[in-house]
Amino acid sequence: MDAISQETTVGAAATRILADLVGIASLPGTPNAEVTDCLASELARPGVRFTTIKGPEGDRTNVFASIGPADRPGYILSGHSDVVPVAGQDWATDPFRLTAQGDRLYGRGTTDMKGFVACMLALVPEFLAMDLARPVHIAVSYDEEIGCRGVGHMIAALPGLCGPPMGCIVGEPSDLHPVLSHKGKLAAAVQFTGRPGHSSDPRLGLNAIYPAAELTLVLRDLAAQLEVEGPFDPQFSPAWSTLQAGVIQGGQAVNIIPALARLEFEVRTIPGVSPVDIAALVRAAAERIAADQRLGLAWEELSSYPALPPPEDPGLASLLSRLSGRAVQQSVSYGTEAGLFHAAGVPSVICGPGSITRAHRADEFITKSELGDCLSLLRRTVSELCCG
Repeated sequence: MDAISQETTVGAAATRILADLVGIASLPGTPNAEVTDCLASELARPGVRFTTIKGPEGDRTNVFASIGPADRPGYILSGHSDVVPVAGQDWATDPFRLTAQGDRLYGRGTTDMKGFVACMLALVPEFLAMDLARPVHIAVSYDEEIGCRGVGHMIAALPGLCGPPMGCIVGEPSDLHPVLSHKGKLAAAVQFTGRPGHSSDPRLGLNAIYPAAELTLVLRDLAAQLEVEGPFDPQFSPAWSTLQAGVIQGGQAVNIIPALARLEFEVRTIPGVSPVDIAALVRAAAERIAADQRLGLAWEELSSYPALPPPEDPGLASLLSRLSGRAVQQSVSYGTEAGLFHAAGVPSVICGPGSITRAHRADEFITKSELGDCLSLLRRTVSELCCG
């Protein structure tokens, strides 16, 4: 088969696999057996060491596969199989059916990030045919979209699955620019519990909305303090860690003293600043307010992942830049599982097809040419990193 025919065949395989994946509404927080079975059908081949890592939920599973020598350190290609919901979005096409219009392929998850996953899987036959001196690992996680909840269980299992990985490429959409760093994040909910009563005499109850509002002002003031005092990292915009109240809910009717109020907030931190530490300041303030006003308090962490700092050795990013023809990008504002791989000692770079500006929106799409560029980049990257 000549090079052009091979490219056409692999491109067609990537599109077919992408259609299969898009056809599965693999929403986070739900059982994912259907998408796991789809991944397994592409990976269950002679020469592929394939395993699944079930999460504590019992109905969700990570997928990990290796090709090449088992006793050598290699490289991970990493993606996630879940997608954000489409509720409330006005799509021109069926979001869970891949629709081709010219060079564009429409569907939920095409860019974020089933396009990258499809490219990994389409190249499995080529990886098997390579003379690999180091293994290439394919990792697909669950529940990334609700706080990177699945990948941690897979990372914890790595010592029993493979040698210490030399690096990881996380294929989140970056227009194939190698990205060095991103902010960390923690989101949490605080619920105050008071005592209901008739609004004609507020003394008879404990109003839970007031302490929630008071905590909102604490968040505002702490956010302003971070903006003024830092610390700062000029690689990011904004260059400081941010904090904001996102949702506040409470009360049933205007003539009932509200017994419950819930506040959801998030903190996003530059590398070197822990989102856990800043959230701890908020929690301490909430506990103080609740104690002063004799209210019940509940704290729920909604999601959390660490920042990805720039790598000490930029070699992997430089290789990806040379092979893709795209410049290295210092930072992005969105978060990824790369921070968790880095925290586990696996040097990580973000590099995937498509634009983040299309993600989580109606009429999400990826182009056939972007898939082709991704296939070419992954093929050449594995050849240089793992062969010879």
